[in-house]
Amino acid sequence: MTSITLKPSQQVQYVLRLADTALILAQRLSEWCGHAPALEEDIALTNMSLDLVGQSRALLTHAGQLHAQAAGKAFDEDQLAFLREERDFLNLTLCELPNTADEAAHRRSRPGDFAFTVLRNLMVATWLKQAWTRLAHSSDPELAAIAGKAVKEARYHQQHNGDWVVRLGDGTAESHTRMQRALERVWPYVPELFEDDDIDHAAAQSGLGPRASELRQGWEAEVQAVLSQASLQPPQATPFRSTGRRGVHSEHMGYLLAEMQSLPRAHPGAAW
Repeated sequence: MTSITLKPSQQVQYVLRLADTALILAQRLSEWCGHAPALEEDIALTNMSLDLVGQSRALLTHAGQLHAQAAGKAFDEDQLAFLREERDFLNLTLCELPNTADEAAHRRSRPGDFAFTVLRNLMVATWLKQAWTRLAHSSDPELAAIAGKAVKEARYHQQHNGDWVVRLGDGTAESHTRMQRALERVWPYVPELFEDDDIDHAAAQSGLGPRASELRQGWEAEVQAVLSQASLQPPQATPFRSTGRRGVHSEHMGYLLAEMQSLPRAHPGAAW
């Protein structure tokens, strides 16, 4: 099926960054359905994925409406989720990483590394909680309403995954080693969460939402508190910078989208 052509305004791109981050992390979390280490955790991870899908649906619908106002052409949530190309997605790179060491290993041994999953969930949920808290006061009433509901879900995600990080990080020697290894894998992607660009500056000036850098202080305080309880030490910073929020993704994104978009592209307009 032909992809849609989208030239979004800065306002639409700001909303899409949030929508895509929620959608792509939901896709990764959905891979745990039926495979988690315990039944309760299987249900919890699936519910978190559904929460994120709900957030992305509301945001994608709103982004489509904003695009109609700016460019005269509307897109619905399904078109934006399933008919955009890789470079049109603006999610945090951290969310698209496979649940294990690399894409090949991930496809052989799904669902992946539970330590990496809960640590990534903690990082992203804390970032989203900071963002939703600020966005509840957005000059955009619809975005503020979405944020008011989403912040409650983000708080639960943060608490649930934070508890696991502490339990595993401060557990056995084996679980601590695995959590520290997961932290070393996650940490290089953290700077992207707080890098500002023209889209952030425009959003802040209009009252639409905060700059990414404005979320850093609260995020660091909350994440560091969990890592300290878990006896985990953040690695040294590196020069590496990921760029998913600008549409330049890791090698893993194409595999994820191929799977996520396969059915609607193979059967255009299908409904059930």
